[in-house]
Amino acid sequence: MVEKINREKSDIYGMPVLGFLFKNPKFLLILKLLVLALFLYAMTYGFINNSAENVFTKGVFWNLFWPFFMVITLGTLGRVFCGICPHGFIGKYLTKWGLNKKMPKFLANPFLGLLLLFFAWWAVYYMYPSLYKTPIGTALVFLVLTIVAIITFFIFEKMAYCKSLCPIGAVTNVFSKVGFTKLETYKEACGSCKTFDCAKACSYDLKPFTFEKKNSMADCTLCMDCASSCEAVAFKVTKPSSSLFKKFKPRKSDIWALILLTGAISITMGFHHALGRSAIVEEFIWTKTARYFESFINFGTIDTIGLFAFLYAILFVIIASMGGMFIASKILKVDYEKSFYTLGYAFAPLFIIGGLSHVVEFFFLHYASNIVNGFIQAFSLNINYMEPLATRKDSWLHIFKMFNHLAYIWAFIIMIGRIKLLESTTFRKVVAFPFASALIIFYMGLNFYTGYIFKTYGVQKRGGHNHMQQQKQVNHSSLNIIIIKENKV
Repeated sequence: MVEKINREKSDIYGMPVLGFLFKNPKFLLILKLLVLALFLYAMTYGFINNSAENVFTKGVFWNLFWPFFMVITLGTLGRVFCGICPHGFIGKYLTKWGLNKKMPKFLANPFLGLLLLFFAWWAVYYMYPSLYKTPIGTALVFLVLTIVAIITFFIFEKMAYCKSLCPIGAVTNVFSKVGFTKLETYKEACGSCKTFDCAKACSYDLKPFTFEKKNSMADCTLCMDCASSCEAVAFKVTKPSSSLFKKFKPRKSDIWALILLTGAISITMGFHHALGRSAIVEEFIWTKTARYFESFINFGTIDTIGLFAFLYAILFVIIASMGGMFIASKILKVDYEKSFYTLGYAFAPLFIIGGLSHVVEFFFLHYASNIVNGFIQAFSLNINYMEPLATRKDSWLHIFKMFNHLAYIWAFIIMIGRIKLLESTTFRKVVAFPFASALIIFYMGLNFYTGYIFKTYGVQKRGGHNHMQQQKQVNHSSLNIIIIKENKV
């Protein structure tokens, strides 16, 4: 154990304010307790007040936790939210007091959490847009996840829920690689260490002193327990996505998380939510397919356009990624699996950086007012309700579209770095590059195509289409603002 060390300038732990925020164990404990209390209260409030007037439950989970604690922090600081996650916080104590059994191999599989997120959340979300966004629906989702987490933590060892079953944990590990921080240790201090306090303090059975050598933080959630046990632990600011330009042992679940989430979020939303607002929405293949099947199948309350937009997006993404990589591997004369799982990490920015466009834009349109109004409602604060900071008529909001362009530019840069890691000639790498980047090119093309469609055909007129009516029905944020205004009156 090291009690004092001269920290580098890039070490966040050595910075006056940030060092306290990220390292002080008392502050972190208070923060975790506050997040846990907020989590439980928002979930309970969803059951108590399950009417549409409840803006607090949805505001906490969908306007605060998801966009800010996940999308923004993952693409910058890494998995810091995992470090204060209520489930992980509870799990550390349950694991110590629990049965500590070894998780069976069929359960100890990160693909389980990924597939749960993909099918149980995103597939259902596009078929039934309003299902999870009601207060009771939101509360039920997190109650079920909490029960599963508690049972898993109590029965199995080494934070098994976070490693294998957590839907969010299945994707945070890979997307956090885009950020510009890393946790490691000072070599000179670790060289003579005999106590390994940092490893003993880790609930995930990890060894922080091996992170730099492996160029991987494995399942580290940045809970900072290791930093409290030994001063040799460092949390450094580094070049963005620095680990992605070096060799490390790839994980198959990482690549599939990147592909499936890019399809389920970035591409499907581009199809359904963006192009779905255009004046020629009926001309797109997913809309035509939906109308065709609607002519002889009764889908009930299923949003058929959303369903087929989702299916086509996943189909196009899989074809682009796997097909492009197959051709690239043949050109490179490198094994297909090695090419696929080495180069696939270049897809990481497409969702996590591109998603910032949606998050920042919606902060001004809905998130800020929903969060503030939710807290005013839940805690009966004697404060006037907050109006949205912007409307869709504000042209300055378009500046945030730059994140979409930054996403594919950064993905191309990472692809250049990743393709250099493969053993092949420079000529073959140059020729293979556009094929390996087929998914990135598809994402880029969709952004330009969307801009072209709106510039050429414009936005669909309100009230002139059934699909527009569906969009209006599921626009919960707008509904919340209307309800708040009515309450004020």
